[in-house]
Amino acid sequence: MRGQTSGIHTIILRLEMEPNIAFIQIANAIHETGGEIVAVDTVSRSKIVSVRDITVSVPNTENEAELINGIGKVPGVKIMNISDRTFLMHIGGKLEVNSRVPIKNRDDLSHVYTPGVARVCMALHEDPAKAYSLTIKRNTVAVVTDGTAVLGLGDIGPIAAMPVMEGKAMLFKEMAGIDSFPICINTKDTEEIIKIVKSIAPVFGGINLEDISSPRCFEIEERLLRELDIPVFHDDQHGTAVVMLAGLINALKIVGKDMAEIKVVFSGIGAAGVACTKMLIEAGVKHIVGATRSAGILHRGENYDNPMFEWYSQHTNPDSITGSLSDAMNDADVFIGLSGPNVIDAEDLKKMARDPIVFAMANPIPEILPEVAEPFVRVMATGRSDYPNQLNNVLCFPGIFRGALDCQATKINEEMKLAAAYAIASIVGEDELNEQYIIPSVFNTRVVEIVRKKVIQAAMESGVARKIPHEFA
Repeated sequence: MRGQTSGIHTIILRLEMEPNIAFIQIANAIHETGGEIVAVDTVSRSKIVSVRDITVSVPNTENEAELINGIGKVPGVKIMNISDRTFLMHIGGKLEVNSRVPIKNRDDLSHVYTPGVARVCMALHEDPAKAYSLTIKRNTVAVVTDGTAVLGLGDIGPIAAMPVMEGKAMLFKEMAGIDSFPICINTKDTEEIIKIVKSIAPVFGGINLEDISSPRCFEIEERLLRELDIPVFHDDQHGTAVVMLAGLINALKIVGKDMAEIKVVFSGIGAAGVACTKMLIEAGVKHIVGATRSAGILHRGENYDNPMFEWYSQHTNPDSITGSLSDAMNDADVFIGLSGPNVIDAEDLKKMARDPIVFAMANPIPEILPEVAEPFVRVMATGRSDYPNQLNNVLCFPGIFRGALDCQATKINEEMKLAAAYAIASIVGEDELNEQYIIPSVFNTRVVEIVRKKVIQAAMESGVARKIPHEFA
């Protein structure tokens, strides 16, 4: 399968080799077990032995074990050490704190700490709004999780979720210059999580909720939105929705269809599925049908224990059709998958309307593989980096928070999310737009600034901006 040796799982083998060993023997042992040699570096060489570091990309841990066993059987070769490049990048964590102001002498110390700091404290006591100019609040976001819904891993807990949250904090910094810190909470209690986040909120200019399971994530976000005066954004919901809409805007241009006239079928009605549905309704889509493996097509007249299923049944499926996901695919213009692997097949795609659009966003294995879907669809997108049209939240959250922080927004509202989606879509010019390129690369340096400007403009127009940045004055 494509992408399995993309370098995500990379090991470095330090080998001691006798002088009569032909390197081709080692290379064959690596390739026979599915490995791919990325680099070879000579560490030392003598008349007796040579030592080399071989960087190898392997599909998975099972192949890694076979590969090591195969190399170990090559006569005259000794494995001295095995390093996993991914683990090496996480040693000691991926974040650190640096001072912005140097302390070189006693006078410096008296200004940044006691006694001088007391004057600044009292200024904040008298006017808390000055925290945006005199503290880290102006540029700091908390990445908050309880580790119950980590992508592809599920409920692994707060400690195991830390590397993901550290990575998210790195993306904030690298993409948008935002300082952020992982807050991994050791409780699943909704009320306790809300209380903890409210208690730490004074330090932060925004809260990014991450990997919290549904339906608890809905109440946590809704309560925090009501009870805090800083932006709260559940990226699994709204980041996914923004990027999905950006891709759909451009895909519809290719097939020549209008947002108000299409039929959209959803597979997966979890946090992301509900948010994507709400986003499409805001964008003008009128005909949406959602289905799950357990409940089938959600429709009026059925009582659902899950409150979001109940909401979904009341706000979608205008024709009240029933049946399975496969039944829903009849005459659909767009399929959006936020569920799991291989839930649709080629026969389902053949039921769709002309020039079908398929966004199979489940990771790591999509609802249908692009190579299976290709003969039957006009535009295909996934959440994976090894296929064209990757729908990645990194396109969204750095620019949205950059804009929200720069205008000191009290919230990230629907107007700001829609603005972000259209901003992302606009980066792909009419002369560039094609079936293989509907969404910009995550490394496109224009994305954050363009999203930032449109988000600020929307915040100002919708009345949630407390500050007007100088370029808008």
